[in-house]
Amino acid sequence: MKYKFLLLASFLGLLSACSQSVESAPTPLPANSLPTVVALTGQAIFATSDALTQAVLPTETSLPTITPVPSTEFPTVTPTFAAGFTELAQIRFLSPGPMSSVASPIKLQTMLVSGESEKVQFDLLGEDGRLLQRILKPIIHASNGAFRAVDLTFEVRAVSEAGYIRVSTKDDFGRIQALNTMPVLLYSIGSNQINPPGNMVYERIMFEGLEDGDEVSGGTLNLKGRFWPFNDQPMVIELLLPNGEPISSRILTFTGIDTESFETTLPYKVSEPTKARLSIRQDNPLLSVTDPELKRYIYVYTLEVTLNP
Repeated sequence: MKYKFLLLASFLGLLSACSQSVESAPTPLPANSLPTVVALTGQAIFATSDALTQAVLPTETSLPTITPVPSTEFPTVTPTFAAGFTELAQIRFLSPGPMSSVASPIKLQTMLVSGESEKVQFDLLGEDGRLLQRILKPIIHASNGAFRAVDLTFEVRAVSEAGYIRVSTKDDFGRIQALNTMPVLLYSIGSNQINPPGNMVYERIMFEGLEDGDEVSGGTLNLKGRFWPFNDQPMVIELLLPNGEPISSRILTFTGIDTESFETTLPYKVSEPTKARLSIRQDNPLLSVTDPELKRYIYVYTLEVTLNP
């Protein structure tokens, strides 16, 4: 009897242990609740991460308010002009652009058609026209232009003054083939403020029905086109012989610096076919110092034509 009682007690104890084991097992989740659990878990991870990140962030310090320096307004030097000015300049400034503020040395970058002489002259002029630096470089002629970079060094007496970068080329007879100018502000000290070249990469003149190397007959060269003046000075048009002597000339005036159409004629007289250079130029009236060779020229554009009787 005692043996039966012990066996019954052991059996009841085993049943109790099995019941506890079943009750402590986790309740399985329905299949459609799994995404919800994942989402909640992810949100909890990001919340914990945010809390930890905020805990280790340094204390934010308010920066002092910087009052912007008002920009200096310069006169417009690259106005929008009519369609048709698509010929890239023979002397093309890439950097600096118009009215850039520059300290010495100026990092000048250009694309150049060197001309028949295959020499290019780089001049830096002060506001009165005095020569601050001149560099002469041999450059092989390339019809599409060749990249050239030079350093122009200078010293100015004042803190700043207006200046001009002037680049010129000549043909094989020594006549000016092209000349272009970039106005800049020269500073004795300070950092550079470089402006883009804008539409000054194009020639300032366009002809209708006339190209380099054309032949003309009948004693009259008819000219028609549009011009974008550099300033309010007259435009001088000349036919130059190989020795530089003009055989015909015209002076055209414009009402401002916006593009204008023009039409004129250049009469000439030759006894045999003669090669001449058609030259269009403007002067810079602000220069008080005159270069004995380049005068006060601010822009020169030329074409070669053959004059027939």
